[in-house]
Amino acid sequence: MAFQILINFVIALTWMFLNNHYSGISFIVGYLIGLFIIFSLRRFFSTRFYMYNVIAVIKLVFIFFKELILSNISVLKVILSPKLNMKPGIFALETELKTDWEISILANLITLTPGTLVIDISDDKKILYIHAMDIEDVEKAKLDIKNTFEKAIQEVSK
Repeated sequence: MAFQILINFVIALTWMFLNNHYSGISFIVGYLIGLFIIFSLRRFFSTRFYMYNVIAVIKLVFIFFKELILSNISVLKVILSPKLNMKPGIFALETELKTDWEISILANLITLTPGTLVIDISDDKKILYIHAMDIEDVEKAKLDIKNTFEKAIQEVSK
């Protein structure tokens, strides 16, 4: 992926030098031309076209912000309710993620979401122990995390 980005920048700079016009617009035009060239030659690279990863990262950021807003609302409901009807709990989430950076990203996204906190990660890095402030259904919480964060992280790391 980094190699493709470097090639795209070189193509954009070459475009600027060939046109003898050094502006941001000229760079953007050269960058778009580079995107087209790299996309056309993508079968010669060992990794997939890097814009797919960029789009996956953008999706992950939007998923995080959506979950952040929803969890803030649910925590606010618990805080503002006159009666504390919360059911805190700790559950184990078995993850399919393999690399350290993927697990770290997942743990950080879970921890940054209000109402949840990753307490520990097993030695084999397969299980995350998560504390939830208010949890009705453990299986639903596991599926929510797997279908949102874990799936998006897997898409980024393809």
